[in-house]
Amino acid sequence: MALQTEFDFTLPKGFVDRDGALHRHGTMRLATARDEIEPLRDPRVTGADDPFLTILVISRVVKSLGNVPAITTDTVENLFAADLAFLQDLYGIINFGNPADAAVLQAAVLPDEPADVTPTFQPSAEVFDDVAPTPHDSDSAPLDDELAAIAAARRRSRIEEVGSRTGS
Repeated sequence: MALQTEFDFTLPKGFVDRDGALHRHGTMRLATARDEIEPLRDPRVTGADDPFLTILVISRVVKSLGNVPAITTDTVENLFAADLAFLQDLYGIINFGNPADAAVLQAAVLPDEPADVTPTFQPSAEVFDDVAPTPHDSDSAPLDDELAAIAAARRRSRIEEVGSRTGS
């Protein structure tokens, strides 16, 4: 069995380029040790807790996004917050968790689009508060529980302030 090193994704919102084109589909690769070490050497990074570190790492591991010619820090900085959060979650899953959970994460952010999860997948009311309950197949209950847990972890109770890189 070969190691899967690349993972396709669809952003929840999408990246809007300078021409107004929307790019949602992309590929992220597994990170190497260098992908996590090199950004620490960047003069714009003040330490391991610097939020810009995330931007640098994500820009290194996203191989493609629509027909954007190159994924740069500028590209990642101009993503919508929901898309950056999604890419951070995907990064964590494929590099440190169970890569099979990537499909569950994708389904959690794109409930109305087909996902390669299971043919019986139906979102539960706990995941989408504004959606009316639907009948569930008994085989989908474990997936619903897992999806609900991922969606709950993704919910942000507040916006956290990002510290300045200038130290003020």
